[in-house]
Amino acid sequence: MVFNSCGKKCRFFYPQEDSQKEFEWTGGTEDPRIVETEDGLFVLTYTQWNRDVPRLAVATSRDLKTWEKHGPIFENWKDGKYHHTESKSGAIVTELKDGKLMAAKINSKYWMYYGVPHIWLATSDDLVNWVPVENHEGNRVPVLSPRPGFFDSWLVEAGPPPLLTEDGIVVLYNAGNSQQVGVKNLGNRVYTGGQALFDAAEPWKLLDRVTQPFIQPELPFEKSGQYPEGTTFFRRLGLFSGKMVALLRHCG
Repeated sequence: MVFNSCGKKCRFFYPQEDSQKEFEWTGGTEDPRIVETEDGLFVLTYTQWNRDVPRLAVATSRDLKTWEKHGPIFENWKDGKYHHTESKSGAIVTELKDGKLMAAKINSKYWMYYGVPHIWLATSDDLVNWVPVENHEGNRVPVLSPRPGFFDSWLVEAGPPPLLTEDGIVVLYNAGNSQQVGVKNLGNRVYTGGQALFDAAEPWKLLDRVTQPFIQPELPFEKSGQYPEGTTFFRRLGLFSGKMVALLRHCG
């Protein structure tokens, strides 16, 4: 119910007696990713968990303290076609402007990578109302999927907001291993970090993808809790001293 599970003093966003109670009670609010717009609006994507269906939702704020909840992103699209389908972990594409990461437009639209165990795409004109990218048959098409034989054989999940660069869109993703069909020495359901590169003009077009995790659980405190064999899990990307820094959750 509380981001970072750090107690009452750090609660800034949580289930309340509001219009989103049916989607957020009694499971909570999870998987926060925040981007900023050039006019100073903060856009939060998060998962609403009512212990029935996890739903991707959006909230906005001007001060990171007072939030307006806009509800599940697919509730009204095509009469709720995906409203009762699991969705979570929305990562909106950003770009570096004047030393800050800002929500980026590609072909006059905002783009978001989302979902688990596959990663799908959605677009928006205003960062609040989103449209899932579908093929000619009217079905969502995963742009990144688990791979048997690799560290991401169980699941892939969008991590921090992706970064638009001159080489393409860099997507850091959380990867889960299935020991039976993945990497034996990683263990089962171990979370590691992967990277994928997508075309800057066609965000659904995968250009490259790592074959080895660039970060994985190694230390004792990274091997505890829900997944005792290990977890390193990406949440946030920021600029520090001219370098991109990823923030992680190091426990199960």
